Amino acid sequence: MAGAAKPRRYWGGVSAFLGTRLPEAARRLEAQGRYGLFAGQGAGPPWIPLAAAAAATERVLLGCSVAIAGARSPAETAFAALDLDRISGGRFVLGLGSSTRWMLRSNFGVELERPLAHLRDVVALVRHVSRGAHAGLAPFEGETFRIELGGLEPQPPPVREEIPVWLGALRSPMTRLAGEVADGLIGHPLWNAEWWRTRVEDDLRAGARASGRDAESLHRCVYLAVAPDPDEGVALGDARLFTAAYAAIAEYASFFEERGFGATAADVRSRWDAGDREGAASKVGEEMARAFVAWGTPDAVRTEIESAWQVADSMLVSPPFWGLPPQRIGHYVQAIARYGLEG
Repeated sequence: MAGAAKPRRYWGGVSAFLGTRLPEAARRLEAQGRYGLFAGQGAGPPWIPLAAAAAATERVLLGCSVAIAGARSPAETAFAALDLDRISGGRFVLGLGSSTRWMLRSNFGVELERPLAHLRDVVALVRHVSRGAHAGLAPFEGETFRIELGGLEPQPPPVREEIPVWLGALRSPMTRLAGEVADGLIGHPLWNAEWWRTRVEDDLRAGARASGRDAESLHRCVYLAVAPDPDEGVALGDARLFTAAYAAIAEYASFFEERGFGATAADVRSRWDAGDREGAASKVGEEMARAFVAWGTPDAVRTEIESAWQVADSMLVSPPFWGLPPQRIGHYVQAIARYGLEG
């Protein structure tokens, strides 16, 4: 897995927020040599911006980073994947995640008792549909849901019967599930290069072994949060705020505990919940900020990116978006381009 021999495959991003500018943005990113274009799950699904990008491009992959599996009917996810692969000419990658119980309940009104088991079933259903929708579908029965699929007419033949499914993960159980059932793994923006090389690789390989699969065949998409600025103090301040915004999420507590920052994260969470975001961010020290964000001078950030290529098959270099105001996110979007940190 030596990084030096690998092509540098960088993802770009598209969003419905671009409005009528989206097709031109997608064409520009393709012309710049992007490997693929990601759209994530917001209030709405990622299908719409990806469909617009598919119509405007010819070469780049189109992927979800990620679609939340529990936010909609599993059958809708499966048929949306089939449709997007068709209109993109076989360029679609289905990125799926489970999100958190709070997010599902708060934003989508969904309660899932077994989110990982549900996600496993969704992956199986996607493959069931992509392989059989053109010939007539038998009922599907998983551990968490059953779908008759009896009222559907056969569809035109698919572009391909195997649509790549990548899972987005945060903790070990999801990473191992990706190794067991998926075609690839989309890293969390809180994972730095060292975490990828150690814990993530161990979990991914354990999952692959459990199902007798070759871990080397799995695609590793590194999602790296970066804050490059000639003024290291400015970069550190934004990295602290980004880290605090994630630490403030109660369902992330076990992850921060595992990384050795459990007590600090609890302090951050109590201050954030009290409305003191500045005080919460001040509790994030340099070591903690560096564990979750590549921050500092452009050269320092470039070094971290190069380190991540020891593992990555493709990479999304992203501003530290969570918790930051739009103008600061825009600042880092421009800085990433200015300093050539995406290839």
